[in-house]
Amino acid sequence: MLRRGAGWLARRGTLPTSARAVFGYYAHSGVFDAGSLRLKRRVDARVDGMVREAFADVEEAIAEEFGYGYVSFSYDTKLLLPAKLTLGYLYRHAPDADHRAEELTQLAVEALLDGDMRDARNDEEFDDFEVDFEADREDRRLVAEIAQEVLQARVEAQFVDHAPAVRETYDWAVERSERHQDEDPRFRALMERAQDGDDDALAEIREAYKFATFDEQPRLFTTEERALPYFKTQYDRVGVIYDAMLQMYQHAELPVGTTFHRSIVLAIVGAQLWLDDVDDYHDDLREGQLTPVTAEYLLAADDAAARRAVVEISDSYLSRAKRQAAAADSTLTGIATEYILRNGDPTVLPG
Repeated sequence: MLRRGAGWLARRGTLPTSARAVFGYYAHSGVFDAGSLRLKRRVDARVDGMVREAFADVEEAIAEEFGYGYVSFSYDTKLLLPAKLTLGYLYRHAPDADHRAEELTQLAVEALLDGDMRDARNDEEFDDFEVDFEADREDRRLVAEIAQEVLQARVEAQFVDHAPAVRETYDWAVERSERHQDEDPRFRALMERAQDGDDDALAEIREAYKFATFDEQPRLFTTEERALPYFKTQYDRVGVIYDAMLQMYQHAELPVGTTFHRSIVLAIVGAQLWLDDVDDYHDDLREGQLTPVTAEYLLAADDAAARRAVVEISDSYLSRAKRQAAAADSTLTGIATEYILRNGDPTVLPG
């Protein structure tokens, strides 16, 4: 009865999404863990402190470059959630390893920020680099350059304190992600041909993008998971970064289990599709960017079928992530996945 009531509350649009996520996860799993909410506050405060520590160096460098005594700097990113969830998992399941867990999380947080800033610089997207003084586009370009290079130097310095395998795993993930980025022109050309009605291009999108196969199988995932639509391309696009992050914890001898590891990567791939790719559909279509969402609108029989497919594929990732989170006894991850699920808005899509 309580779970049915929780399910009803989760569907109440008048409640905040965060509250609906808590009730939704309870309705789905039968787990209501009040301690996880206190744990979330502890993790948020600790990771926010890590970001402030890193940005203090950035602020000092920007102030020196622009001739100010002090500047305030912020950077908007959604990439830190997996690091927060992992720290929360270790706080609960390995409390004796708090110091080492925080030390590795500091590295993970700064490496994620550095990578995101590097991508923003490459794409010449500077709006998320915020400072408290009047800055034109060229000023923002310089701010972005300073911020990313300071973060990169801090990351390099921290690797010295960890086993060589930690650095090797990071380098492997960066190389694989960049290799995927190098394929972008090919995917754009495929999309253009498919939009012009080229059946061969449509077939190639289906075979080489939607159902691409791995040359080197990631052992973390089951055969069924590796066969999910778009898994290989989206693993190379975003999943590999978080797979590597969890491997870095393992190389640092922190007890991050396979089930939790899998839940994080599946949730991130699902979030990329269900939140970012759905929200960006019209922009991606206009710019010729092939994503799972734009691909479905090329491959499906009509718009309604494409929209249904996007919902079903997204749910296949996020439902698996929730099940893995429950099996790993990570209520925070389950609630976070439920939040992702309830934050998606397929009504922005045609059909």
